[in-house]
Amino acid sequence: MRKSVLVALLALAAPALADPGAVLDANRSATAGMAWDAKAALRVEYAYSGQGLTGTMASLEDLKSGAFVDSYDIGPNKGANGYDGRRAWEQEPSGTVTWQAGGDVVPLAISEAYVDRNLWWRRDRGGAAIDDRGRKTENGLSYDVVGVTPKGGKPLEAWFDAKTHLLARTIEAQSTLTITQIYSDYARVQGVLLPRKIVIDDGSHNLQTQTLTLARFLPAQPASAFAKPEENLHDYAIRDGAHEATVPFKLINNHIYAEVSINGAAPRLFLFDTGGHSILTPPTAKALGVKYAGSQTAAGAGAATVESGVARVDSIAIGAATISNQPVSVMDFDTPGVEGVACDGMVGYEFFARFVTRFDYGSRTITFIDRRYFDPKDAGTAVPMRLYHQFPEVDGTYGGVAGRFGIDTGSRWALLLTGPYVTQNHLRETAAKGVVAATGWGVGGTTRGYVLRGARLTLGDVVVPSPLTAMSTDTGGGFAAADFPNNVGGGVLKRFAVTLDYQHSVLYLKPLAGPVPDLDAFDRSGLWINEADGGFKIFEVTKGSPAEDAGLKAGDVIEAVDGRPVKDIALYDLRMRLRDDAPGTVVTFAIRRGATVEPVKITLRDLI
Repeated sequence: MRKSVLVALLALAAPALADPGAVLDANRSATAGMAWDAKAALRVEYAYSGQGLTGTMASLEDLKSGAFVDSYDIGPNKGANGYDGRRAWEQEPSGTVTWQAGGDVVPLAISEAYVDRNLWWRRDRGGAAIDDRGRKTENGLSYDVVGVTPKGGKPLEAWFDAKTHLLARTIEAQSTLTITQIYSDYARVQGVLLPRKIVIDDGSHNLQTQTLTLARFLPAQPASAFAKPEENLHDYAIRDGAHEATVPFKLINNHIYAEVSINGAAPRLFLFDTGGHSILTPPTAKALGVKYAGSQTAAGAGAATVESGVARVDSIAIGAATISNQPVSVMDFDTPGVEGVACDGMVGYEFFARFVTRFDYGSRTITFIDRRYFDPKDAGTAVPMRLYHQFPEVDGTYGGVAGRFGIDTGSRWALLLTGPYVTQNHLRETAAKGVVAATGWGVGGTTRGYVLRGARLTLGDVVVPSPLTAMSTDTGGGFAAADFPNNVGGGVLKRFAVTLDYQHSVLYLKPLAGPVPDLDAFDRSGLWINEADGGFKIFEVTKGSPAEDAGLKAGDVIEAVDGRPVKDIALYDLRMRLRDDAPGTVVTFAIRRGATVEPVKITLRDLI
């Protein structure tokens, strides 16, 4: 819930300005910028409406240091994020309070502080890089547009009304979304003008409107006003005072599934995802009587966005471990046709952060450990981690090239390198033999990449030799965003017992003894198949693959495999067979194309 408020004064019409410095100087001159010199702090409050929700928002800004606190109380959720002038923090709706150092969180905070203080008025432009974006016209109005990149901050585009020189909008990339903030209806407050209306457009139809209800300039505030709040959680427990609770899980498509009880109801199958939040599917919410509201924009892997509602549940229980009074998203993320297994929701950061959480891929168990009793001596190699909102991120290298790597139990892949990381480091030019193929399905749709036997991966001091790797070719979504970390998924993590200590920002990796099944195997057929249309529908055929050689096409439906009807075959088992059966194995499909069904044989072979 970022905001960016700029104070400005009305001005007379002016001719076109020759350079960006002139645009900013005109803004300062027209808005009596000298009046800001005596201002120390600003408190603003807003009524909020948007995304099907209503509530309030507020900001406290230190106009000298740049420190700020933005808070919100919208629908069933409340929280805050802040910046103390050096570090960013977040108090998310479940109540956890964390330092935030991953992704673009700190650069966004620096840019917000820059705009809050109007540093572009200074002679040195506050150390920012400034460039001219020209004059643009929209809906009959003209704007002088300036590109601004604060030192250490995130680039943004500022549009100034060509007649009044008032700031009309800012445009800024935030994570996978492009956020436009539109300022209007300026009114005088203590000698200056504030925009009484701010409209936030995230690129969807979900416009958000903030209407000013209070604004007050304050004397200098103590540093404690902007400090990270103390975390005070009493909403989690392990039954009978036990120090830990262990439950079994199923590993399907390198995804972790286990049973979860919501509000004391019978257990249901949920996905466990360190890269996500707690989610219920709409049918689950309806079956449990969970009321939800709103339609918020959500994004992830893949280029598309989806809508999600928000709700609160009384309890989430996994075995003997329980957390209570929890926010959840309600979203149609379940893709049984993709995974071959239906699940009713997702367990994410909110649960894991309240315990020390261990995913033991060897014993196929999850253990939730009371943080007071955790002993790290047998947990494995410690790797420092930081958070990108809820997502754990570590430093590492790929082929000796430094990078950021997200630890994602919700990813089926082994190692997925983002497009910007690959491009910046020219990794594709020196890559081993590979093939462009579908690599998965996420919240935003299909993901694709150049798949190969990868180079040496390090996560802190832990070495993973030659993991199966995909260099993303996506043009949208998380893997096309420079701020997103490279993704370490279940295909790498299943080599270890993985322990996450969020309280102390440490990841532990302990290698498993003995061989790991289905490790670094890649499809030998050239097919991406999902359950659909009464069989396994082919959604994509890899160029130069056995499937293409056999004449298979997207849209064909597999009705039987080696004479066995697909109703008797689990989708994930067939995918594993197409990965793990030896090269030279012949597989016979009964293929339905239109009204006809014909046998088609393919001979498996290595594609990478």
